[in-house]
Amino acid sequence: MTRRRSDTREQIRRVALELFAEQGYEKTSLREIAERLEVTKAALYYHFKTKEDIVASLFEDFHAEAEELLEWSRGQEPTPASRREFVRRYAEIIQGPGREMLRFMQQNEPAVRDLKGGADLRARMQLFAEFLVDKDSSLPDQIRARMSIFSLHLAHFAMRDTAVDEDEVQAAALQVALDLIPED
Repeated sequence: MTRRRSDTREQIRRVALELFAEQGYEKTSLREIAERLEVTKAALYYHFKTKEDIVASLFEDFHAEAEELLEWSRGQEPTPASRREFVRRYAEIIQGPGREMLRFMQQNEPAVRDLKGGADLRARMQLFAEFLVDKDSSLPDQIRARMSIFSLHLAHFAMRDTAVDEDEVQAAALQVALDLIPED
């Protein structure tokens, strides 16, 4: 029974992300999500009461992976090699299950900004930056370090109107991100 409930929750989350990507977060209703799933709105309510609840569950997963990465970083000496490894590990997060979440955040930025998960994400990005560069680094190095993460985020957006394969874009974005890590 638990497995079936879990599968249903995952289907709801997947379909919600699809609809949010197709028509935007604000324009998607719970009714439309239920219709796409071919379930009643009541069945959907059993798992999620609001769209915000769906997005919160997606943010929770993303945040859990980000927290694992931060936990790893706390045990590392911040060297150029460990910083590059941090970027590689973050790239794996957003290439895997985080890919759709990242796409949702990019396409629905105004709505995400107002959701609780958006504020949590900004706080984590600040913690990422603190590991990636020393406070007393030059301003250009501080910007480069922060841009390393954002280059991973923005690559798909910047290349969306091209015929380049998503995996190729992500590999190139990772190379750019690694090149941006200051050499101390």
